[in-house]
Amino acid sequence: MSADERRESVIRAAITEFARGGYSATSTEAIAKRVGVSQPYLFRLFSNKQAMFLAAAERCLADTRQVFADAAEGLEGDDALHAMAAAYQRLILHDPDRLLMQMQTYAAVAAAEAAGDHEFGESLRAGWLRLFDDIDLTLGGGPGEATTFLAYGMLANTLTALGYPADHRLWGGLYESARPPV
Repeated sequence: MSADERRESVIRAAITEFARGGYSATSTEAIAKRVGVSQPYLFRLFSNKQAMFLAAAERCLADTRQVFADAAEGLEGDDALHAMAAAYQRLILHDPDRLLMQMQTYAAVAAAEAAGDHEFGESLRAGWLRLFDDIDLTLGGGPGEATTFLAYGMLANTLTALGYPADHRLWGGLYESARPPV
C-alpha cells in the first residue's frame, strides 16, 4: 500500500474508532490495530491524535457535502430539499459511524472551546460554513431555509444517536413532510 492509501485507511479507521469512543477515550493504539500498523507508523502519517481526529471529522463533513451535492444535482427548490433529506436519511441509517463521528465532533470541539483551545475547532467551523453555504445555494431560499434544513438534520442526528428507529413516532414524518416551516 502506498502512503496515501495507508493514510486513507487510517482516516476510515479513525472515523470508526472516534465515532464509538469519542476523542478522549479513543487511543491511537486502537486506530493502529484496526488498520494493522504500528503506532509509530500512524505518527509518520499524522503529527498527533488531534490531527487524526480532525482528518476524520473533516472527511465526514466533506462526504456529507458530497452526498447533498449528488442528491440535488439538477434539482431546485422542494425537489432538491427532499432529495437531500432522503439522501441524508440513507446516509445516517446505513453508515451510523459517520453520524456518531459528527456527534463526537461536536462534543470534542465544545470541550476544547471550554478549555480555551479555540484552534481545535477552527477548521471544523470552516467546514460547517462550507456545508451551510452549499445548502443555502442549493435551496436558493435564503439562509432561513438552510438553517431549517440543518435543524431538521440535527433532529435526525439526535434521534438516531439516541437509538430511535426511523419508523418511531418521534420522527413524525420528518423526511416525508412538506417543506419545513422557515
